[in-house]
Amino acid sequence: MRLIYIDKESLTPIYQQIVESIEDAIISKRLFRNDRLPSVNKICLEHNISRDTVFLAYEKLKQKGIIKSIPAKGYYVKREEFSYDKNYFVLFDELNSFKEDLLSGFLKPFDNKAQVDIYFHHFNFSVFRKQIMDNMGNYSKYIIMPGNLEGVEEVIAKLPEKDVYIIDQMRDSLRQYSGIYQNFIEDIYNSFESSRHIIEKYNHYILIFPGDKEPSDMVKGFTKYCEQFEKKFAVIPSSNDFKLEKGQLFLIPNDRQLVETVEKCKLQGLKLGKDIGIISYNETPLKKVVEEGITTLSTDFSEMGRRLSEMVIKNEKIQIENPATLRIRKSI
Repeated sequence: MRLIYIDKESLTPIYQQIVESIEDAIISKRLFRNDRLPSVNKICLEHNISRDTVFLAYEKLKQKGIIKSIPAKGYYVKREEFSYDKNYFVLFDELNSFKEDLLSGFLKPFDNKAQVDIYFHHFNFSVFRKQIMDNMGNYSKYIIMPGNLEGVEEVIAKLPEKDVYIIDQMRDSLRQYSGIYQNFIEDIYNSFESSRHIIEKYNHYILIFPGDKEPSDMVKGFTKYCEQFEKKFAVIPSSNDFKLEKGQLFLIPNDRQLVETVEKCKLQGLKLGKDIGIISYNETPLKKVVEEGITTLSTDFSEMGRRLSEMVIKNEKIQIENPATLRIRKSI
């Protein structure tokens, strides 16, 4: 079955004729999802054209999300519906309520006019590497949330730099890429400093930091403030073996640790906002009402997603800090 039609007398570039031939074969039901396409060498020999021309055509089809490449196997039809001009690869660390807000903010401006495929690495480097390697070259943009994984630089470097956007956590070794992220060091320091008149009543500052998912810059921001203002402080992995005492102020990034700390306060008869202070990372609706309100330090994930979509649509090559806000409630 002949799939590729090329007219060398036509004003339409040959690579575009290849693109249109493949699209037409899919529309006319001569090609279906997961069907293998003719090899680059086969097209070159049949039509006496250069490999670069065929590679360019297949690259255009990959960027549109119509076909995919599988290393050492060839090119295959990825989808039979291709009304989208752009398709985006989104790799998150995990899905939670904050990431749902980010994703919703990102998708809304597209109004169903782009193909967005979402993947997760779950803080596993092998999964991270596989997701990128399996999808390399198949998307027009790559939106990556590396989290605190080590060694991601070498993997991300295999993608075209101009097509990569880093989100949520940035590090010095990824500064060549565009992105939108939180500045945990400055966010914590500035929030503590702006509320100093409130938190000054506490004499022992404690960061509960499990460290398996949380950004290491949280420790740097917390430590920076405590050292500059000469506060007694500690960084601990869990509240389980830590004795609660009056005068302690907790910064808690992990919601499980938040619940455990609140429960311990109740068991010991300690009053939040008076005996013990708590600042929780990341805003959720529930924190507005639990224990008459938990103070939160949080970025606006919906705005982060919205601004990210704007960057991608406009092809902006910039780095943006998405600021955090301290919402003061009765827990301090």
